[in-house]
Amino acid sequence: MNSFSKTLLFLIILLANQTIFAQSKTENVFIIMTDGFRWQELFGGADSTLIFSKEFTPDSARTVGKFWAKTATERREKLLPFFWSTIANKGQLYGNRWAGNKVNVLNPYWFSYPGYNEVLTGYPDDNINSNDKIQNKNTTVLEFLNNQPKFKGKVAAFGTWDVFPFIINENRSKIPVNAGVETVKGNLSEKEALLNQIQTDIPSMASDRFDFVTYHLAKEYVKKNTPKVMFLSFDETDEFAHESKYREYLFAANNFDKNVADLWNFCQNHPQYKDKTTFIFLTDHGRGDKVKKQWTSHGQRVSDCYQIWIAAIGPDTKPLGEVKTEGQLFQNQVARTAAKLLGFDFLNASTSEKKTTGEVIESMLK
Repeated sequence: MNSFSKTLLFLIILLANQTIFAQSKTENVFIIMTDGFRWQELFGGADSTLIFSKEFTPDSARTVGKFWAKTATERREKLLPFFWSTIANKGQLYGNRWAGNKVNVLNPYWFSYPGYNEVLTGYPDDNINSNDKIQNKNTTVLEFLNNQPKFKGKVAAFGTWDVFPFIINENRSKIPVNAGVETVKGNLSEKEALLNQIQTDIPSMASDRFDFVTYHLAKEYVKKNTPKVMFLSFDETDEFAHESKYREYLFAANNFDKNVADLWNFCQNHPQYKDKTTFIFLTDHGRGDKVKKQWTSHGQRVSDCYQIWIAAIGPDTKPLGEVKTEGQLFQNQVARTAAKLLGFDFLNASTSEKKTTGEVIESMLK
């Protein structure tokens, strides 16, 4: 092979490893998470052992009236109407283990920072073994995309938990991350000014701030800046569970569903986003299930916390609805899938450290 042929082959390989998926209709990706929300409630609605428990739902009349029904199908539709009306008809939902469909966390710790790292970098890192505010040395798919000319300055993140600036490594990645009780600065809209005031004057009794504040600040950012890649994370489902408050846990999940429905409807009426945007939903870890009291917790000592769920809706995602066939997906597949939807192959892991980037979830792109 002469030098010209070698050069041509090198260029072909180089291009093949970068933007090779031009057939995708997706031009924008939103990765949306709600912390520690169990697959059991996603697919089965309110749990009878918890909603009728005086320990976890002491004043149950309102909660039962709003979320209880005889069948799991009715209960889940009451709890998450957007998921079961829109995503179930136009998107895909994975993780119903009662049907043999599984989604697993691969990191060995089964709590938040390790989970978010796995989601965003495409592989579990055993060295991330706490929720401490330590700058993440790993490169997230958000940072990778922000380094592409087409997406430079068009990536952003909003979260209720105040550790996200460290998980995303805001200092290095130069991605704007609004999290915790951080107020929005600059030329504020009336709504942003009000939300700043609310989070300053009315502290949340569960999370760093109310999830509705996080959501509406994020939506205002989308309106003003039209990012092409957005990470959005809610937290109250996890915090209320830790406090053994099942009523509040259910209402937090229901509010999450309302917020993402509102955001989806906004995008479907916006020229940049309409029919060109994919939403990917998931959680960072599961919760206990087999032992009644363990639903409040998670981590290595609590069984079942490696069990999660994933959902997606967008122009490249076939309307399979709830996937009931036996199968296995993993949390580490989200990052590479999100990148592929935008035309990139995100091979992030280091083989020298024996790490493997998760495979693309091909069913979300066919």
